[in-house]
Amino acid sequence: MNRQEKTQAVTNLNNVFNNANLIVVTHYSGLTVAEASELRRQMKDSGASFQVAKNSLAKLALKGTQYSPIEEMFSGPVAVAFSEDPVAAAKVAVNYSKENEKLIIIGGALGSKLLDKNGIKSLAELPSLDEIRGKLIGVLQAPATKVAGVLQAPSSQLARVVGAYSAKENTG
Repeated sequence: MNRQEKTQAVTNLNNVFNNANLIVVTHYSGLTVAEASELRRQMKDSGASFQVAKNSLAKLALKGTQYSPIEEMFSGPVAVAFSEDPVAAAKVAVNYSKENEKLIIIGGALGSKLLDKNGIKSLAELPSLDEIRGKLIGVLQAPATKVAGVLQAPSSQLARVVGAYSAKENTG
């Protein structure tokens, strides 16, 4: 990797660290190309990304970002999972590490909050932003359907009463 490629790699990683809400640091030693590709596909499907990082370049890219405290996690064969959703990268990384022991969660950070391995696992158990939005929409729609049912009930009852009176007058 020449100097220009290294500079570009640092710039790209710095953009990742400045724009992501969650960073998960992993060791990926022993993952095959097919396994790494599958992990990247799962990350992409959930709105997250997975990228192998050269430690020295990642440490340079961390400087001046809110994630600078995770610098100590960058040793050995490191890859980072990251996402704007504060749960997505953790959820995919933890689930994948359960299936494939070659991916080891080291830790990470949620904003400026440093997380250890257990913190990442706890975060992965939370519902994703999309799941929360779906639940919220469901809660908001439920009262609307109940209100519509309540509003319809008196009008249909009134129509039955009027219908009964008109039938009574016609026969009587």
